[in-house]
Amino acid sequence: MKSEQQYIDIFTDCRGMIDQHSGGALNTLRDEAFASFARLGFPTGKVERYKYTDVPAAFEPDYGLNFKRLEFPVNPYEAFRCDVPNLSTSLYFVVNDSFYDKALPAVTLPEGVIVCSLKEAATKHADKVTDYYGKAANVSGDALTALNTMFAQDGLFVYVPRKVVVERPIQVVNISRSDVDLMVNRRVLVVMEEGAQARLLFCDHTVDEHRFLTTQVVEVFAKENAHLELYELEETHVKNTRFSNVYIHQERDSVVSHYGITLHNGTTRNLTDVVMKGENATTNLYGLVIADKQQKVDNNTLIDHAAEYSMSNQLYKYVLDEKSQGAFAGRILVRQGAQHTVSNERNANLCATKEARMFTQPMLEIYADDVKCSHGATVGQMDEQALFYMRQRGISLDEARMLLKFAFAGEVVEAIGLEALRDRLRHLIEKRFRGELGRCSGCAVCG
Repeated sequence: MKSEQQYIDIFTDCRGMIDQHSGGALNTLRDEAFASFARLGFPTGKVERYKYTDVPAAFEPDYGLNFKRLEFPVNPYEAFRCDVPNLSTSLYFVVNDSFYDKALPAVTLPEGVIVCSLKEAATKHADKVTDYYGKAANVSGDALTALNTMFAQDGLFVYVPRKVVVERPIQVVNISRSDVDLMVNRRVLVVMEEGAQARLLFCDHTVDEHRFLTTQVVEVFAKENAHLELYELEETHVKNTRFSNVYIHQERDSVVSHYGITLHNGTTRNLTDVVMKGENATTNLYGLVIADKQQKVDNNTLIDHAAEYSMSNQLYKYVLDEKSQGAFAGRILVRQGAQHTVSNERNANLCATKEARMFTQPMLEIYADDVKCSHGATVGQMDEQALFYMRQRGISLDEARMLLKFAFAGEVVEAIGLEALRDRLRHLIEKRFRGELGRCSGCAVCG
């Protein structure tokens, strides 16, 4: 049986249950998504954007699905005490794919700002959800987006009204918790109205040692002159498989910075698609991957410059140890008429062993003649002269290797806008390079 057939059968048999425990806009797109998934099937290596990840194999095992929305016995506010020193956040939790509403942070958000369950928002704020849900994540073009849209019953909704500035960062901890192997389908919708400003920090953690398969679709809408910093930090375990698709739509004068950091994982595949629809929009994409053992991380990006005077910057760095595998494919598309576009794309990779593997594919596709665009990629190993220099000064080989890897990763870390998070990541990355899983201080979930 093909991998996709079991999901076609599950959806056909459980459609009523899925709808019953969800609602609103989430239900209206399921038929369209199902038709697209049945037509497309899981992408194979022949599909250009998925050539580095074996998708059918990832979905072939038998995972449980919690369509009845049974509650798992965990109180994240008691179990998870992840405090980044000097970083005061409004802290929320999503357990598997359900927004945790049993206890909410006491911090008062600015008037009009909404952070809540997407399922709840589809009822209480139906106009806001219906206007945006599924508009950026096109189910007809990507099978995993279609699969997520078929099954997603809840997730997170973030809405920031016109000209509202959210001073305190909003932190969302995604906790994977189960007594059996579990498939999780999580949805996130972020709407930034004109002139709105916010910073979002998403942290992925696992509680149990069971296998988890996560599909996540994030839709971000940045209206005119909106500013958003979006941080994603994955720190799960080797039995975790994660497929995350982020879709960003920007209007004129908006600025969106996305940071994707993988500190520990099993298999991770991230897709980031940005459409710059308005003039003078700015996009910054930063990625940092630290992998060892047989971990795999595949990042695939597309920045679509569809208007004049837009600017984008991409920097992705990988540090691969032991038998880990990394992949990066980044495409810059400059459409006809998108004059005065400025775009820079760079992928730098360090393979710390001869067994580590890196695949890199930066791409430019330009249909305008007055642009400044560049792209490049490098793959290298440890600098033997630098290692020799440090060892001559009494530094052990392991310490010297750690220092070189830490320095290599530093460029992405220094680009992080939140100073407290930047300092904390330096500590976690150092621990990771020393062979320790960089766990947050006082975290009973991960501890």
